[in-house]
Amino acid sequence: MEQEKKINVSINEGSAFFAHEASINYSPAQFILDFRCVTPRVDPRSNDAPTINMHHNVVMVDPYHAKKIYDLLGKVLGKYEKDFGKIEKMKAAKIIEKKMKKQRENMSNEVKSVPNYFG
Repeated sequence: MEQEKKINVSINEGSAFFAHEASINYSPAQFILDFRCVTPRVDPRSNDAPTINMHHNVVMVDPYHAKKIYDLLGKVLGKYEKDFGKIEKMKAAKIIEKKMKKQRENMSNEVKSVPNYFG
């Protein structure tokens, strides 16, 4: 007759994290999901330059689990859109993208006027 064994489990909950940016890279053995939160901090009492506060949370998974995350995220997004409607880019984000595109076009026009000495 087997004796019942007890196991203590300790769970590290971590902390909540809002990611403003993310990048995904891979190697033959793993996918690297790099979530970043970049927040400028300005202290008016400081004579120095503003401080950029950056947090990283990196998640590494093998290719099989990356595929499972992909499948699960697709299912959850589908359910979300079914419940709340299509996910669209915020109006403010569309406006800033147009402004940035216009700035890049203006900068590229300025660069074109500079002689090219490299052929």
